[in-house]
Amino acid sequence: MKNLLQVALAQIAPVWLNKTATIEKIETTIELAGKEGAELVVFGEALLPGYPFWLALTDGAAWDKKVNKELHAHYVRNSIQIEAGELDTICKMARKNRIAVYLGIMERAKNRGGHSIYASLVYINQEGEIKSVHRKLQPTYDERLTWAPGDGNGLQVHSLKQFTVGGLNCWENWMPLPRTALYGQGENLHIAVWPGSDFNTKDITRFIARESRSYVISVSSLMSKTDFPKETPHLDAILSKAPDVLANGGSCIAGPDGEWIVEPVINEEGLIYQELDFNRVYEERQNFDPVGHYSRPDVTRLIVNRDRQSTVEFE
Repeated sequence: MKNLLQVALAQIAPVWLNKTATIEKIETTIELAGKEGAELVVFGEALLPGYPFWLALTDGAAWDKKVNKELHAHYVRNSIQIEAGELDTICKMARKNRIAVYLGIMERAKNRGGHSIYASLVYINQEGEIKSVHRKLQPTYDERLTWAPGDGNGLQVHSLKQFTVGGLNCWENWMPLPRTALYGQGENLHIAVWPGSDFNTKDITRFIARESRSYVISVSSLMSKTDFPKETPHLDAILSKAPDVLANGGSCIAGPDGEWIVEPVINEEGLIYQELDFNRVYEERQNFDPVGHYSRPDVTRLIVNRDRQSTVEFE
């Protein structure tokens, strides 16, 4: 039984841009997963409090536009400052249920002044302790209008039973060097979080699994036109151009051979459960190991800066 890990993929919609209500939904989901015996539960990118869909719907790149400024301010107010204890109740729920958690949040980082926000992937262990906060290295396309670029501090892995888990946000998963940074630390269960689309997960999930000979869990959120809360600022402007479905999920799992264990799940809200057998990792590493016997560090090596970046340093 030590070889086996019970995982749960939380494919849910946020209570969009409402951090209090979304935290409550996350806590309920953790408790449900715990009751089903899950030892790890994974949530999508920026689930808390939601993805900035308005940028593609309100002429987000327009300079000095009031609608975008006000939505951005609302977004920042509903983002999470970890130092203020805003994840404490989620940590307590993880500890209560003896379940590890990967959670995508918008982080209002105190050490960067507390006004800019970062798409961060938080790992909470089964004791309810926050062990890493990975700020997305490079926001994608229109995300750059509201998110700041992160740093390498969160490129860390964690022991979970026999597994070594690590994770990246969305299109970071296409970046070869951050992937290698995790592989080199022994990662064999890779977590990829997404805002929600099988378009993203259907190819890269299997590719990373085959490249790394690891399990890969991709988790996406959901969002439909009916999920926007009525109190959302400038809701009419958002809905006037919003499609019926903005995020259709696509959460899935690939095995260390690159084949599907759980194919992408579309437009279904809830928890997806699966049992993973660690021995499959050793089996597939027999013929290929990207940072072990099938590597040449005498020829190519990666240097990683894991310092947490800050504008001001006090001596």
